[in-house]
Amino acid sequence: MELRDYIRILRKGWVLILLLTLVGVAAAAGFSLTQSPQYAASSKVFVSTSSGETANDLAQGNNFTVQRVKTYSDLATTPIVLLPVIASLELNTTAESLARSVSVSAAIDTTIIEIVVTDPDPVVAADVANAVSESLTVAVERIETPTAEEATSPVRLTMVQQAEVPARPESPRIPLNLGIGALLGFAVGIGTAVLREVLDNRIRNERDVELVTNAPIVGGIAFDPKAKQRPLIVHADPRSPRAESFRTLRTNLSFLEVGTRGRTFVVTSSVQSEGKSTTASNVAISLADSGARVLLIDADLRRPKIAEYMGIEGGVGLTDVLIGRAELLDVVQPWGRSKLFVLPAGKIPPNPSELLGSKAMADLIELFNREFDAVIFDAPPLLPVTDAAILAKSVGGAIVVVAAGRTHKNQLRGAVTALENVGAPVSGIVLTMLPTRGPDAYGYGRYGYSYGYGEDEPVPVSQA
Repeated sequence: MELRDYIRILRKGWVLILLLTLVGVAAAAGFSLTQSPQYAASSKVFVSTSSGETANDLAQGNNFTVQRVKTYSDLATTPIVLLPVIASLELNTTAESLARSVSVSAAIDTTIIEIVVTDPDPVVAADVANAVSESLTVAVERIETPTAEEATSPVRLTMVQQAEVPARPESPRIPLNLGIGALLGFAVGIGTAVLREVLDNRIRNERDVELVTNAPIVGGIAFDPKAKQRPLIVHADPRSPRAESFRTLRTNLSFLEVGTRGRTFVVTSSVQSEGKSTTASNVAISLADSGARVLLIDADLRRPKIAEYMGIEGGVGLTDVLIGRAELLDVVQPWGRSKLFVLPAGKIPPNPSELLGSKAMADLIELFNREFDAVIFDAPPLLPVTDAAILAKSVGGAIVVVAAGRTHKNQLRGAVTALENVGAPVSGIVLTMLPTRGPDAYGYGRYGYSYGYGEDEPVPVSQA
């Protein structure tokens, strides 16, 4: 992934990241508020030995003291030191339990031992720290004193700092906990956003299409929340940017080499509800508006939509011509003031694939190529049925419609494979339902149009 991919992920998942950051802060606050305050009191003990008269004696004594400091630090948390503390302060605890609240440390190459005691009661913490220091002094003197009478210990421990009653608790450190919670929540949010993007197999922009197929992207159609109410945008609002995008698609189609069969296009998709029928209808109107003699054929013999979109009678059509029940001139209907003609699907047959792959269909295609400047077939999706692949083989190629934010990469890959298996290449890809705002909107920007809606209209990610 490139830097711009991560920036897009942050822009796209900022709500999730912010939410998880707030959750981290809330969790840290809840943890801090449920913890009992702990106060820490510190005392220090200085370790020394009997001084010698020569420099060599002083050096040996200093080395001896430094070596003993580590031993005395470990001794401070043993029962020999802590039991007298419990007795003198009349504490209701054991030496093992008290040892867990006592922390002893000594800096390297120093002879000072620091004793830190934590307790919910600040006064108890200070008293225990001082008592441990005094008990350690007594214990070391008793252990290090020779057994001979009137002998003195060569080691001397002196309390150099008494513990004071702490005014502020040592823990919980609420600001630190909140900062750690926010940082962890932010990290989890970013990780979740990246993971969601990695696991998201949907096609959202041109780069995702390029990872699946090398077929050229010949058009990009913006999402229209009113597409169901006005599917023929080129006719309903010819000056809109979305209508202009269909005219751009019309221009790009003129550069495609669709076999040797003339300007005949099969418009299909991977699955249903990707906008193939809307795309076929608007492209046909655009071609006719340019002065071409165009035939729009509803070859979706399972769920025909063209007659409904174009507002014509669809009871008789392509299927009736293929089985010889009707003549072509009787079922082809002119539409509008241009040279656009529409051939509806007719009655839904029980064997659509066989009809579209029949010799009668091949003869019709040859006739269409002779009589019209451009022929647009609206075919069924490629993955559920084989109709579109059979028809694309006869025509020489297909235009595959891909809905941004809806079609999965494996679905597009399966559609491309279905066409390749029958020897029908993908002539071009049309991205539909492109978002008009947000991190993925730039995919539409390459076509040179901005398509805005009112502030009260939602920003879509897919269109049914």
